[in-house]
Amino acid sequence: MQNKKSTSFYSHLDDQYGKRGMAAGEQFEEEFEAFKLGAMIQELRRKQGLTQEQLATKCGTTKTYISRIENNASDIRLSRLMRIVREGLGGNLKLSVTV
Repeated sequence: MQNKKSTSFYSHLDDQYGKRGMAAGEQFEEEFEAFKLGAMIQELRRKQGLTQEQLATKCGTTKTYISRIENNASDIRLSRLMRIVREGLGGNLKLSVTV
């Protein structure tokens, strides 16, 4: 019988992408945050029964831009994000900074 070593999820991430504070680890964290933001926008849009085109029209942008955000292919300006959340989705944006 082989003794299998258990690894935590975070240890696995450190091994794959580098520890926080290291360039590779920081890049992974930034990309993961952008992914979560896009997934959140997509989920909220779908819950409201909106197409990407409808959301884009409501907040004064394009379907392509919404698609790029949802698919993690675009950097997003804070002012644009606030407009999407406020005017497009009828919500409020709250930010948190951890040091």
